[in-house]
Amino acid sequence: MIITFKKDAPVKEIQELVSILENSGIKIADASSENLGLFGLIGDTSVVDIDKIQAYSWVIEVTRITVPYKKASRQFHPMDTIVDVCGIKIGGSEKVVIIGGPCSVESVEQIDEIAQGVKAAGAVLLRGGAYKPRTSPYVFQGLETEGINILKKAKSKYGLPIVSEIMSVEKIDEFVENVDVIQIGARNMQNFDLLKKVGKTNKPILLKRGLSNTIQEWLMSAEYILANGNPNVILCERGIRTFETLTRNTLDLSVISIVKKLSHLPIVIDPSHATGHWELVETISLASIVAGCDGLIVEVHNNPEKALSDGQQSLKIEKFKTLVEKSRKLAQFIGRDI
Repeated sequence: MIITFKKDAPVKEIQELVSILENSGIKIADASSENLGLFGLIGDTSVVDIDKIQAYSWVIEVTRITVPYKKASRQFHPMDTIVDVCGIKIGGSEKVVIIGGPCSVESVEQIDEIAQGVKAAGAVLLRGGAYKPRTSPYVFQGLETEGINILKKAKSKYGLPIVSEIMSVEKIDEFVENVDVIQIGARNMQNFDLLKKVGKTNKPILLKRGLSNTIQEWLMSAEYILANGNPNVILCERGIRTFETLTRNTLDLSVISIVKKLSHLPIVIDPSHATGHWELVETISLASIVAGCDGLIVEVHNNPEKALSDGQQSLKIEKFKTLVEKSRKLAQFIGRDI
């Protein structure tokens, strides 16, 4: 990081700032010239609050030379991270992972039929929402603990590790004990208390991008988890909010290449939330595989017309099977597998 400041800056205030920075573990390299003051900051500058430095009237500019997300950055971790979920490897040059299941857990019978179907189709993980973040307080909110127990029974019967979304820090113990991949939903992407708590676990975390968040904000949220000791972070792009109304969200397909360049973390795509329409899921899934994603998380339902949530974007089991078959052929064509 470089701080550029006016030559006539008050010495007392400069010394005060230098003292604050050095107490934070930052080394100061003074490269000032005759007409301009310039400090180079050496060390972990992620702890530096740029806004506070720029509040000094004599500071001209503060420039980051490296990214603020040190642990999530490929600059500091050049090798791809491979996240292990019950023996299933996600990331790097491993197989493209397919995750399938309903938006909401509704009953034992529903999950049993879907789990059997997605397993036969080629999925290796089962997704299902037990605690549901809903825009309206008057619609189905999930079966909660009962839903988690239903997922556990399906896991035991079909051998599919489970992915489910956590809503609050109070449920950490329940999820650590029962869920294989803890999902942080888009609305909780910047719930920093929750990020810190899951960061203190060793569970794989599926971190969805927020509805209107930049890539850097998303990676900074991943940094919270990594900085608290949990290296098992999987990024998930699920579409961002734009002016477009013909799709539920707008899939940022370019984010796959950008994340691969900036970060070592694996990235999966959620084509269901990205489009909001089951007819578009296959196309977006195939495009994501070509772009280099590490996996897909797809909503699948045995009876979408009667689903308690997101039926319009859920694939029927047979359609999901077709998607997996096409995805496998495409993945093999580009030198990967499913």
